[in-house]
Amino acid sequence: MGVDEHRGKAPKTVKFAVITVSDTRTEKEDLSGNAIIELMSRAGHQSLRRLIVRNDVQEIQKALRELVEDSEVQAVIMNGGTGVSKRDVSLEAVSHFIEKEIPGFGEIFRILSYQEIGSAAMMSRAAGFVTEGKVVFCLPGSEKAVRLATSKLIGPELGHIVWELRR
Repeated sequence: MGVDEHRGKAPKTVKFAVITVSDTRTEKEDLSGNAIIELMSRAGHQSLRRLIVRNDVQEIQKALRELVEDSEVQAVIMNGGTGVSKRDVSLEAVSHFIEKEIPGFGEIFRILSYQEIGSAAMMSRAAGFVTEGKVVFCLPGSEKAVRLATSKLIGPELGHIVWELRR
């Protein structure tokens, strides 16, 4: 069965949740979280939950655990904390959740990002992985980066990924 057949069998709507990792943003000021919800909804997916947590390993882990245990949530999209500064701890926080990495997501995101911002794209640690039958994407906190990843990669392929996880 080819990729087109797989996509044809994939759900058109995936229920997702958003985690914004930030020490300063409120829901009103969370342009990246808002962009994820807007673009994913436009792609036909359904937003179920939204959490904003500080750049703190334990808070991030608690939020992700809560969403992974929510039987309705099929995917989690995190934004923020994926850079190289001292405060960027999202990937360290989620590392023990990773069952299967999706390296192509980060690789392709950095290629697309390089086309827009040049060599600074190498500092992104954007990542995708599977945990407990759910897909998780970790994106930069920049609204522009979130829009790129969501519109070009996650939105179009999420149903296919969820279908593959159920097989």
